[in-house]
Amino acid sequence: QVRLVESGGQSVQAGESLRLSCAFSGGIFSSYFVAWFRQAPGEEREFVAAVNWGGKRTDYADSVKGRFTISRDNARSTVFLQMNTLKPEDTAIYACAARLGYSDNLSTAKYMHWGQGTQVTVSS
Repeated sequence: QVRLVESGGQSVQAGESLRLSCAFSGGIFSSYFVAWFRQAPGEEREFVAAVNWGGKRTDYADSVKGRFTISRDNARSTVFLQMNTLKPEDTAIYACAARLGYSDNLSTAKYMHWGQGTQVTVSS
């Protein structure tokens, strides 16, 4: 079965950068759209970024546009989230999710498979 494992989360200062990774296994990676979501304490889970099969189409939440970049390496079955100029409000558990099949809208698509998440903490 499909398995997603996130890594790269840690505690940093505001303004610093982090790169999260999401390792995929159990399926044909290039057939899946992949997204990052985050959930802060006491908040609902929110969409962060997504990428289509080949990596040519991406979508971002307004709150991270211009600071975060999603990319994928199909040869390594891995998706990355490069996060620059981090802010305290970016503090959350970040989880990756995968979807088999096409969707017109990356941010509202239904993602069937989820990782456990990795904690990102940004201090001011």
